[in-house]
Amino acid sequence: MARDRGRPGVRARVFAAAAMLVLMVGSVVLSAQSSTAATTSGRAMWVWSWTDAGAVVQLAQSRGIGTLFVGVPPDLATSPALPTVRALVTRARAAGLRVDALGGDPGWVDDATWAVDHWVRPTIATGLFTGLHVDVEPWTTPAWTTRQSTTVSRYLTLLDLLVAASGGRPLEADIPFWFGHVTAGRKSTLDTETMRRVSAVTIMAYRNTAAGPDGTLAIAAAELRTAAALGRPVRIGQETNDLGADPAEVKQTFYGQTLTRMNDQLAQVDSGASAYATYAGVAVHDATGYAAMAP
Repeated sequence: MARDRGRPGVRARVFAAAAMLVLMVGSVVLSAQSSTAATTSGRAMWVWSWTDAGAVVQLAQSRGIGTLFVGVPPDLATSPALPTVRALVTRARAAGLRVDALGGDPGWVDDATWAVDHWVRPTIATGLFTGLHVDVEPWTTPAWTTRQSTTVSRYLTLLDLLVAASGGRPLEADIPFWFGHVTAGRKSTLDTETMRRVSAVTIMAYRNTAAGPDGTLAIAAAELRTAAALGRPVRIGQETNDLGADPAEVKQTFYGQTLTRMNDQLAQVDSGASAYATYAGVAVHDATGYAAMAP
């Protein structure tokens, strides 16, 4: 059985110009029904792909989403995708939503300069985004199992460079719930060192049940404590896409379940996690899966 990594598998990334073609033709299937979301000022949503900016904004408004993490390709300032990205950001801002640029790839660990020159700086140059949100997932690289300490060091160096290049804009990072078990240096752990560098984190604590020893709250507890101790805002990520039929995959997503049940579980997550001083709300992965859920 594959290790529970928070987000199983490596998702397609908007990492090259060709990938943006997928971004522009991908679809968000909005359900016709409208539902009442469990509202919280911290609710956020990943948006990796879309075709209809209005539909994405409508989804966010109907589900109580306040922040969008919008997928951005490399070299955005000169990319043919810029008008598509700008249209979504413009619609979202007009609706009162915050919009952060979303990007990341495991390859950034070994080429941090490329990430700065081709993603961070061109993204900032557009002036479209409030902050940056990165999902790098170094544990998916082959070197993670053969040279983990080196990979950890390179990942932290990458974060240092991204933050330095962000021009003072907040930079948030996705982390799995088990980063506290990964050594970073001689006396620290990877969750702590990541949080010390970035403005905030989103914990990929993917479970479709809030309570219990293997529920979202239990597996996220260690990272919630660490974030609170460091004074870092922390979100809890929840999945809505189809991850597969294996029981270890099924338990990590709300795919196939109703929106009513998901809202009930998210309300329990909010209630339990609010005990931690820096809890900042739930982030839903992602717009495509979330839009397709039945009432």
